[in-house]
Amino acid sequence: MKRIALTGLALAAVLAAGVGGYWAGVGGLPAPGLRQWFGVEATLAAAEPVGTGAVIYHQDPGGKPAYSASPRQTGDGRAFRAVRASEDVSFEDKPPAVVAASPAGPGRILYYRNPMGLPDTSPVPKKDSMGMDYIPVHEGEDDDGPVVKVSLGRLQRTGVRSKLVERRVVGRLVRVPGTVQLDERRISVVATRSEAFVNEVANITTGDRVTKGQVLLRLYSPDIAAAGAQFLTDLNGGGRDSALGGARQRLENIGLPTEAIAEIERTRKVPLSVAWRAPRDGIVLERTVVDGMKVAPGEVLFRLADISTIWVLADVPEFDLGAVRLGAPVTIRVRSLPGRGLNGRVSLIYPQVGEATRATRVRIEIANPDGALLPNMYAEVEIGTGDAAPVVAVPDDAVIDTGTRQVVILDRGEGRFEPREVKIGLRGEGFTEIREGIAEGDRVVVAANFLIDAESNLKAALRGLTPPEAQP
Repeated sequence: MKRIALTGLALAAVLAAGVGGYWAGVGGLPAPGLRQWFGVEATLAAAEPVGTGAVIYHQDPGGKPAYSASPRQTGDGRAFRAVRASEDVSFEDKPPAVVAASPAGPGRILYYRNPMGLPDTSPVPKKDSMGMDYIPVHEGEDDDGPVVKVSLGRLQRTGVRSKLVERRVVGRLVRVPGTVQLDERRISVVATRSEAFVNEVANITTGDRVTKGQVLLRLYSPDIAAAGAQFLTDLNGGGRDSALGGARQRLENIGLPTEAIAEIERTRKVPLSVAWRAPRDGIVLERTVVDGMKVAPGEVLFRLADISTIWVLADVPEFDLGAVRLGAPVTIRVRSLPGRGLNGRVSLIYPQVGEATRATRVRIEIANPDGALLPNMYAEVEIGTGDAAPVVAVPDDAVIDTGTRQVVILDRGEGRFEPREVKIGLRGEGFTEIREGIAEGDRVVVAANFLIDAESNLKAALRGLTPPEAQP
């Protein structure tokens, strides 16, 4: 190599006034064969920086994307170039450089770091236990604060991938067990407010459906008969409005239905028995009355329930309670209706947590027009969580959660990464809501982010361990 360089220099000196002046005048360099003859290639090769450390692989001498783990030659006999540990490892296709202006040299060396990334630095050049040279860190290479720089070759080896931050709807389903219960507001009882005797009970049993106004039984009450006679006396004698109103009020106070009062007023007779009617549509839950029995005031004769709308009570675990809100959509499935889902909404979240179960009861109202849902049925409840509005969200793999803080790695391009602490919100369907820290349009690392975070922590540790005069 030295002989070629001396020969080139001698030829260049001889032809400085002649051929050399011609090439200088027309600009550029001679053809490749002449360049080799004049020693230009040898001079350029001598000017290239020499790598240090062990040989990692061999690359095509012309810069083509051809590599080899062992020494080899091209088809025309040229040897592959050895790439050492200290050289930038890149798998990009780069055209061979012909002539380029010399870039500005790096700044002064601040310190030397371990080539294997161990937390060890040195103010002077040295080798590690395997004979690899420590890598110099120049001014401007370690002044980006938390930003971590990774070579392109290393990015490919570690499998780092990033994705764009977008706005999307984040939600998930809270699946809990539940039971079907009656709507407390749609339950009625049939009872008297005075002592009475049952004359006849309608042909109605427990489980039958009744309609509002349907006759349930007929009974005789001495108190109703006495109040009815007084009302009839005032009515026939043309008494004062106040007296007539007082007699009517007594009939209403002892629970005589409005229809029965109207019948007395129309027929001017006190009936021997009074018809007692159903106060609402529904099913008969309980029947305690039989023909001829004596009933006391307030004794329950029938118990009715309207099941056109029914409740489903579900127990939501305490850790899922924060995701459930009033009005959230709910899908109910019962074993008696396979493949069919009934839709409803959360109408109430009970204000207490079960001491034994650590769960809170949630009430869902379900329309039940065909009566398919029956009290005490087992139900599988799916409660939708999350708002309908889209929010800034990242894949779950992008969030590094230590328990006390959450971090994502921002991809700033060209192998530069920055750890960023964020505040997270809801999680669901593989995504996590980000409330603070990043914005829509940023890129976050979703694979190998733990390696970058570890290198960031290592960089911070090295900065703390490096003596003040050696710190960047």
